[in-house]
Amino acid sequence: MNDPFTPPAVSEVVAPPAPAELGVVSSEEKMWATIAHLSALTGWITGFGYIAGPLIVYLVKKDTMPFAAKEAKEALNFNITWLGITIIFAVVTFVLSLFVIGLLLIPILIAIPVVMTVLSIVGGLRANEGRSYRYPLTLRLID
Repeated sequence: MNDPFTPPAVSEVVAPPAPAELGVVSSEEKMWATIAHLSALTGWITGFGYIAGPLIVYLVKKDTMPFAAKEAKEALNFNITWLGITIIFAVVTFVLSLFVIGLLLIPILIAIPVVMTVLSIVGGLRANEGRSYRYPLTLRLID
């Protein structure tokens, strides 16, 4: 039996949580998390930044900055999901436009990039505040 006055054994001592677990996120980690979200916007210029930006941040910072890695995974999941949705809608719109019905889907194809841009900016702003952000309508492919 354990005596309440006897100090615990070394194996019973638990290490204190890391600073990020306590809600304290360094400014450098906030910056990298913000970059993870906003780097997806480079997809407008490069065509592949949607995936490459958050993926690079995740791969570089996954072992040293848990908050930045978590936010990079979230941005990566969001961009993979919405890029897939865009491709599916583009194909469906093209095929259905052969029957004139697809012309009704063109506003959706216009709205998707606008939604992606706005949500990436919101994610970047939240990360800059040190708060975690979960994108809506996103498959969690990378966990």
